[in-house]
Amino acid sequence: MSKVCFVALSGGVDSAATALVLKEQGYDVKGVILRLKPGDLADKDIEDAQKVADHLNIPLTVLDRREEFKKITDYFCDEYLKGRTPNPCVVCNPNIKFGELIKYTKENGGEFLATGHYADIIEDENGIFYIKKADSRKDQSYFLCKLNQDILKNVRFPLAKYSKEEVRELAQKAGLNVAEKKDSQEVCFIPDDDYISFIEKEKNPEENFGDFISSTGEVLGEHKGIYKYTIGQRKGLGAFGKPMYVLKLDYKNNTVTVGDNPELFKDEIVCSDVSFVSGVLPQEDIKCEVKIRCAARPAEAVLTMTSENTCKIKFCEPQRAAATGQTAVFYNGDILLGGGTIE
Repeated sequence: MSKVCFVALSGGVDSAATALVLKEQGYDVKGVILRLKPGDLADKDIEDAQKVADHLNIPLTVLDRREEFKKITDYFCDEYLKGRTPNPCVVCNPNIKFGELIKYTKENGGEFLATGHYADIIEDENGIFYIKKADSRKDQSYFLCKLNQDILKNVRFPLAKYSKEEVRELAQKAGLNVAEKKDSQEVCFIPDDDYISFIEKEKNPEENFGDFISSTGEVLGEHKGIYKYTIGQRKGLGAFGKPMYVLKLDYKNNTVTVGDNPELFKDEIVCSDVSFVSGVLPQEDIKCEVKIRCAARPAEAVLTMTSENTCKIKFCEPQRAAATGQTAVFYNGDILLGGGTIE
């Protein structure tokens, strides 16, 4: 009898190709999709996933987890309202996507859960699982930095060795309807990338204009609410007579500090809520590479734990626009070590 596995279908080409690859390997593949987005935003994705399931002749179960996902959208809004830049995917992955789907997989006799992430899972000689960057330029390891051992031992990423082009080719040859479907680029619950309107709809914040100030405290103008700005932002600030960038968002004093581009560079940051994929905290300083946002290049640094879940990161070269609330992710070469929240 074939071993049963569950594939987290999303309505996109990557998860469809994952199901295809596993079925060709002889697994008894079953599909499952989470309904997370508010209202009917998920309907088209579920429709596409059902077409994939029908084409591959596998069952598909829809799990409605919108109530649980509300915690993620609330976190997203609340962080912006406090002048921070949230990372909802990093928070959602262990708590909702993998957490809920692994639970369902175990309850329904599945050997493992598979997803369409571009990353790899390796196991060392001590039985510790690690995440390795995918060979593809589409590597998604950054967003998996909060996955732990309990999750990794129950998950597989079958697309680790594939490029995006190869995945689309597989889907095309199999006649899958999503072969040419565009990748989602932004936050899944904000398809038009208008996060300000989303926050205003969800939270209806009071108008709270405040001061633009310089790094020396000089008042330069009036801002329209700190949730409308992010560290490093240049456009939409108004006229200052020269290009200016957001340097700091002060929720307590309701001020937005702006300044010149060189002022955005820091050679040291502090991170909270630090965790390591191995589950083992380093007992001494470690040399590593750190990404301060998904699109950033890994930067050489020295990481020092300052408490059980906080650390200091000293960069070899100053890094630009490290935003509070964003996720810093730590690597040793291609191996993902862990991550934390920038303070």
